[in-house]
Amino acid sequence: MPTGVAMRDARTQLFDAAGRVLLRDGPNALTSRAVTTEAGCAKGVLHRHFADFDAFLADLVHDRVDRMHGQAVALREAAGIGTVADNLTRALTSLFGSVAVAIIPLITFRDELRARLRQAGPAGGIPILTEATAMISAYLTAECELGRIAADADVDSITLSLVGGGHLLFAGREGARPGVDAVDNLVTAAIADVVARGVSP
Repeated sequence: MPTGVAMRDARTQLFDAAGRVLLRDGPNALTSRAVTTEAGCAKGVLHRHFADFDAFLADLVHDRVDRMHGQAVALREAAGIGTVADNLTRALTSLFGSVAVAIIPLITFRDELRARLRQAGPAGGIPILTEATAMISAYLTAECELGRIAADADVDSITLSLVGGGHLLFAGREGARPGVDAVDNLVTAAIADVVARGVSP
């Protein structure tokens, strides 16, 4: 194990290493040793920056939520451009095809991690899914305001269908991830009625 490797922005490198381990080997393989091995540094590097491994995982979750903010802005700015279905399909594929979906089981099954996340903020639910819900809801609301989705659309229910369905499509899969067609079918079914009643598709 290398011990003299200088790490610039060690936290980011450790988070990125954890993401690669999650995507390649799954949540059960994510240990402090796996992270530091993937990052090419000594195990002590992680403990110099974080009190313990659950503190590292809590910050990893917050880092991924912060990265989702850019996706949320991009999706909101896409309102009125292209088609509603294409915009949502790209957003869900990007969101759930990323390391974010692999983090969700960590939150679900690690009691200490959930406790730390609750201490860090009052918001309920699972942070990744909470952020995804807010992102999709804001976009659908914008499309309602533009008249591309019916004004009486139940945005909350459609959002839950899209986020829940997207998560189920991607979660727990080994090997190939669902293709764009599968995500598009989910999106099309969820929004078919409200888009048909909008001014323009």
